[in-house]
Amino acid sequence: MAANLFTFIELYRRIVHTGGHVLAKGAAFAESQGVSSDAMLDWRLIDDMQPLRFQISVLCNFTRQYAARVAGIAVPADVDVNMDLAGFQAALAATDDWLAALTPEQFAGRDDVPLTVTIGNGMEPTLPSGRWLTVFATTNLYFHLTTAYDILRSRGAPLGKIDMFMPDGL
Repeated sequence: MAANLFTFIELYRRIVHTGGHVLAKGAAFAESQGVSSDAMLDWRLIDDMQPLRFQISVLCNFTRQYAARVAGIAVPADVDVNMDLAGFQAALAATDDWLAALTPEQFAGRDDVPLTVTIGNGMEPTLPSGRWLTVFATTNLYFHLTTAYDILRSRGAPLGKIDMFMPDGL
């Protein structure tokens, strides 16, 4: 299979599915321990890191933001970080639907289109669109997915490597 920018959309959908799977297993574990889903969403790996709710919101926001920027279409509004469990589950499903509606034609020929994005404390690097999608956004998405997994594992949720790689089969 030839790799092109659109290839990453299926990868991003898998990341969103995995995030939903990990979140569902974490919620079931929290409930079994008598922990509310709101309290679970506030779990952190360490005090100075962002909570689980932030990690899940990034999965929704970054998959849509970077795909939209690279495709040259309007960037969707951010998912609110302060939602409840049902809100995050709905946001993940809506994100998957949004990604599923993208087409290869929207990404064709856009690999080298310069893209400037404000990140962090006012940094505004300009990179080719393909580099933003394949390196920056993808690395960030895996970081936040792994952090969500690690937050839940650190609290005892019964998650394993299979949950990260095959949440809904290959």
